[in-house]
Amino acid sequence: MTTSLLIKETVTLEIETLKRPRNIERLKETHVAFSGAPRKHWYDAAKVILVADPFSRATFYYEFRIDDIALVQEMPNLVTLDNEVIPMVRVWVKKRSIALRCTPFIVDETT
Repeated sequence: MTTSLLIKETVTLEIETLKRPRNIERLKETHVAFSGAPRKHWYDAAKVILVADPFSRATFYYEFRIDDIALVQEMPNLVTLDNEVIPMVRVWVKKRSIALRCTPFIVDETT
C-alpha cells in the first residue's frame, strides 16, 4: 500500500475539536496521545483512521473507536509539493482501549 493510496483514496474527516480539559495532568494519566492525518473509516462510522506519517514510504495507520477519543487537538497542516493540504491532529485515546495499528509489508520468502 503506497502513501498516495492512503492520502488520495480516503475522504478527509471533519473533526470538531473539543475544549481543553480542566485538568491536563489527569488526562495524561488516563489517556495516550497519537498524532497523524485523520480519515473517515472505510465502512464503520463509529471509527476513525489516523495515518501516522502520510509522506513516509514506510507509513502505517491507527484505527480507533471515536468513543475512546477524549480530546482532539489541531496541529499545523502539511502541504504537498502540489499544494494539497493534509490536516494533522493529535488525538487523546483512553488507556486500555482496543485499537489497531496496520503496517503494510511485502510478502516474500526469507532466504
